[in-house]
Amino acid sequence: MMSKTGRSKLRKAFFMPALVALRYNPIIKTMNVRLTAAGKPKMLIVGAAMRKLVHLIYGVLKNGEPFDVNFT
Repeated sequence: MMSKTGRSKLRKAFFMPALVALRYNPIIKTMNVRLTAAGKPKMLIVGAAMRKLVHLIYGVLKNGEPFDVNFT
């Protein structure tokens, strides 16, 4: 179960985008495969995808550059 701490409006706002990203975003998709292979629960993976999306969005806004899938 996902924790109730943190901003509930942000959790609500990032839940569906995280599910879509788990299916279509190559960076988050590989994270999904890795965590699933490690036996992690589905909601933990969704929470990790939400956090990863926040980090990706912050990086794009901070640097002022478009999102690059091949960035390492």
